[in-house]
Amino acid sequence: MAESVTQAGLFASLKGLLGSATALLKNRIELLGVELAEERERLLALLVWAAVAFIGLAAGVVFLAVLVTVLLWDNNRLLALGVFSALFLGAGFYALSMVSRLARSGSKLFAASLAELESDRTVLAARDFAKSNGEDAAS
Repeated sequence: MAESVTQAGLFASLKGLLGSATALLKNRIELLGVELAEERERLLALLVWAAVAFIGLAAGVVFLAVLVTVLLWDNNRLLALGVFSALFLGAGFYALSMVSRLARSGSKLFAASLAELESDRTVLAARDFAKSNGEDAAS
């Protein structure tokens, strides 16, 4: 009879452990989903604002270059065209270097999830260590 009580206690413990592990996994998956949604919204906003900024600035700079070139048409039209060409190329190369730097820097996607999983692993490892030391002391 004591054996059946021990087995029932063991199964109840396993059931509780499985329930806890399932709840923990569910929470972590939900956190991943939230992070994905936040990252998607951030990237979409970034792309939209970048496109608006690019179009507005590009049109403004081109019209400014045309205006200055027309104003200097009689005197220094080649100088004005050369200066604006150099400015546009310089800005383009600078933007290209910024894109390259940002691409190499990597993403922070799932940083919170990875930190939570690491803390879970640390807590579980500490519990295992405490249990093994407690069992050794009881022996």
